[in-house]
Amino acid sequence: MKTEQYPTFIFDLDGVITKTEAYHFEAWKETAAFLEYEISPADNEALKGVSRVDSLKKIVKWAGKEVSPQTFDRLLEEKNERYLGLLSSLSEEDIMEGVHQFMLEAKEKNHPIALYSSSKNAKLILTKLNIIHLFDVLVDGNDVTRSKPDPEGFELAANQSKTSPKDCVVFEDSTAGIEAANAIGMTTVGIGDIESLSIASRVCKNFKEISLNDFKL
Repeated sequence: MKTEQYPTFIFDLDGVITKTEAYHFEAWKETAAFLEYEISPADNEALKGVSRVDSLKKIVKWAGKEVSPQTFDRLLEEKNERYLGLLSSLSEEDIMEGVHQFMLEAKEKNHPIALYSSSKNAKLILTKLNIIHLFDVLVDGNDVTRSKPDPEGFELAANQSKTSPKDCVVFEDSTAGIEAANAIGMTTVGIGDIESLSIASRVCKNFKEISLNDFKL
């Protein structure tokens, strides 16, 4: 049982635990090319934290195209196949600096650890990284009907960990994710660039700048 001494930590996946967003970028490039659109790094930033369906909707809109439901579904499937192919070499070496140690220390201090990722491949990725056993709660794109910046996934993670949102600390690298967590009163820690993540309660470049002692209720 959680006590008020131990806030629940909710982690995003892409860009927080591992840098799989680069794989997403590569996989989306071919989709965009089919739509006669060249996706840019700035576009990829706008897709952070966004579900696969909503990401494709954005790309279709940027391309100024219309596609049939059948073509839309095919493009989603093909993108995911390319992405899974790129993930084939993923291992523990791809965990971002400082994250694994932070999780181990949190587990020792009885902090509940949860994941909320828009990815429908989250469990596969955590398994390949060999850290899935560290999570008490897993919420991914298969569990929600509304993606970030809607707070549905964070609400699910809080409920499943039996934690009030105000007692949750969220680690996110996307504006959409931070907006979602902020909306229900969670403490937010942005991982990445301070300018783009300034709406977070705190912004750090990586977990080397974060100590477990920073989080006491």
